[in-house]
Amino acid sequence: MNDLDTLLAQARDEFSAARQPAELENAKARYLGKAGRVTDLLKALSTLSLEEKKTRGAAINALKGAIEEALQARRSELAEVELQAQLQAEALDVTLPGRHRPVGGLHPVSRAMERIEAIFASMGFDVADGPEIETDWMSFTALNNPENHPARSMQDTFYVDMQDAGGRWLNLRPHTSPMQVRYARAHAERHAGADPMPEIRVIAPGRTYRVDSDATHSPMFHQCEGLWIGENISFKDLKVVFTDFLRRFFEDDGIQTRFRPSYFPFTEPSAEVDMMFSSGPSKGKWLEVAGSGQVHPNVVRNFGLDPERHIGFAFGMGPDRLAMLRYGVNDLRLFFEGDLRFLGQFR
Repeated sequence: MNDLDTLLAQARDEFSAARQPAELENAKARYLGKAGRVTDLLKALSTLSLEEKKTRGAAINALKGAIEEALQARRSELAEVELQAQLQAEALDVTLPGRHRPVGGLHPVSRAMERIEAIFASMGFDVADGPEIETDWMSFTALNNPENHPARSMQDTFYVDMQDAGGRWLNLRPHTSPMQVRYARAHAERHAGADPMPEIRVIAPGRTYRVDSDATHSPMFHQCEGLWIGENISFKDLKVVFTDFLRRFFEDDGIQTRFRPSYFPFTEPSAEVDMMFSSGPSKGKWLEVAGSGQVHPNVVRNFGLDPERHIGFAFGMGPDRLAMLRYGVNDLRLFFEGDLRFLGQFR
C-alpha cells in the first residue's frame, strides 16, 4: 500500500470514528483544509518533474475525490442517526386510544329560546331581532315612559358613553320592547294605504340589561316580548294564546293561568300572568311568569297607527325564568357561570 492509499485509509477511519457533525468537520479540516494533508501533497508537486507532476497530480486528485466521497457518506450517516433519534424521541404510540372530545350542546337558555320561537312561529308570529344599544326614545319615551317619570326606575339600565341626535345618552336596552316599536313602524310603512292593514303578530327575543344581581336576577338576562295588533284583538286572545304557549312549552295540558291586575306604562289595562302546574313539585303553586296588557293608545300612536282603530295586546316574559322552571334550576346565576359540570347536564 503506497502513501496515498494509507492516507485514504486513515481519513476513512477518522471519519468513521466521528460521532458528532462537529467532530467530522474537524477531521475534514485535517485532510482537506487549507493546511490539510492533501493540500500539503499538492504543494509538494512543485518539486517534481513535468512527467511526475502529471502522474502524481492525477493520483492526488483521485485521492481527494475519494476522501470527499467518504466525508459525504459519513455526513449522511450522521444525519440519519440524528433523524432516527429525533423520531424516537417524538414517537407516538398509535395503539393508544384517542383523547375523547366531549360532544357539546346548546345552552339551556338557548334551548328555551328556540322552543319559544318554534311555538310562536307555529301560531303565525314573526321573530324580530334588533340592536342591543338603543336610544332613549326607543327604550322609554316611545313606550309611554317620558323623561323623569318614576316608572323608569323599574327598568333602570346601563348607559353608553355616546349620545343620540337629541343629546341623550344611549343605553343598553332594558327590555326587547323597542323591537315592538321598530317592527310595528316598519310594518305600518310597508302596508301604508292598505285597508284593512294586515295584523301585526311578532315576538322579539334577545339579551337585555338592568341593574340587578341576585339568585333570580342578572345584570344581563334574556327577554321575549310579544305583540299582536289588529282591529279586533282582545284580552280573550291574549289568554288563549299565552295559555296554549305555556302548555306546549312545559308539555303539561293541565296548566292553569290567571291574570292579576298590575301596572306597566306601555299597557292599559295591565296584568301579571301566573301559572300553576298540574303535576310535579310545583303543583298547586301559582308562579309568576310574564307581564301583559292591552297596548296603551300612546304606544299605538308611536307605532304609527290609529289607536281608535287598531287595538291589541303585548306580553313580556323571561326565557331564563322559563328555563329554570322547565329544568328545575333554583339559581339563575348557574346559567352564566360557565361551569361545564352544570351545563353538561343539558346536552
